[in-house]
Amino acid sequence: MRHFIKKFVAIIVIIFISVSVVGCGNSDQQYTRTDFMMDTVMQVTAYGRNAKEAVDESMNKLKEIDNLMSSQKSGSDIQKINDNAGVKYVKVNPETFYVIKTALKYGKISGGYFDITIAPLVNLWGIGTDHAHVPTESQIKDAMKYINYKDVLLNEKNDEVKLSRKGMAIDLGGIAKGFAADELESIMKKNGVKHALINLGGSSVYLYGSKPDGSNWNIGIQNPFGDKGTYFAIVSGKDMLIDTSGNYERYFIQNGKRYHHILNPFTGYPAESGVVSTTIVSTNIKSIDADALSTITFILGVDKGMKLIESMPGVDAIFVTPDYKVYATSGLKGKLKITDSRFKLYENR
Repeated sequence: MRHFIKKFVAIIVIIFISVSVVGCGNSDQQYTRTDFMMDTVMQVTAYGRNAKEAVDESMNKLKEIDNLMSSQKSGSDIQKINDNAGVKYVKVNPETFYVIKTALKYGKISGGYFDITIAPLVNLWGIGTDHAHVPTESQIKDAMKYINYKDVLLNEKNDEVKLSRKGMAIDLGGIAKGFAADELESIMKKNGVKHALINLGGSSVYLYGSKPDGSNWNIGIQNPFGDKGTYFAIVSGKDMLIDTSGNYERYFIQNGKRYHHILNPFTGYPAESGVVSTTIVSTNIKSIDADALSTITFILGVDKGMKLIESMPGVDAIFVTPDYKVYATSGLKGKLKITDSRFKLYENR
């Protein structure tokens, strides 16, 4: 499976995974850098006098976050926490502590569907690696014994984290890129950049300001049934974040069935909620929130997912089902343009 992902790296350098920029314009000095970090391709583009400084600082920040929050990096905060599960509290960087605390908040909001202690299941399935496979029922049940976000203990006074039981492990893959996008937004602001496009693996995108000519960015939402970079709809906006989760991002096929990487912590299997992708769109929340919400809504499905998002002011969502139906929350009425005739928009469920 790893080879499947790498095959697209050269393509992703040119096009985005989950969104494509439509009609960017080029009326100001532009600087772009692309690199592979956090197990995906990161691309940051800024415009204006300080564009290079802002982009270079952004790339350094992404590397720093990756080194802190990757469960695969030797010496990372996450690896230290996992290595000391059931043993002791581990002091972590304040940024890592903040991300974990936020993740636990969304564990509670989602009723446990968003759970960073999912790592034992993630490692068992191995989706995105060379050893991806369908585990046995007994293996899944055994791994699920260690999954419960309520067993992550925090000492806020000293930024310390402890997993209450040996065998537990956490994975921040469902929220760390969102945090990174927020940090890069701050870097743009600090450097006086007024126009930027932050694309973290295509799944977490932040439109900073407007396009250099003052107009809105036009963002194409990835067609979950098509090639990378193809889109079925366009959303326009500025100072807007877009975060997508889909069953097309990482998967393997065994005995003719596709198994994707978004696991349901209550079943131990890839989520089957009747959707193939969900996209969060907002100008009112942080990217870290949108990152968690895109995963939550994917697992919840259209009905429960829409109910959750409709309860959050200034937050909207787009759901795509296997029969090419598109459901959008009320705040997107008149703002979402379908560009592929095979898809049909339903603004009510």
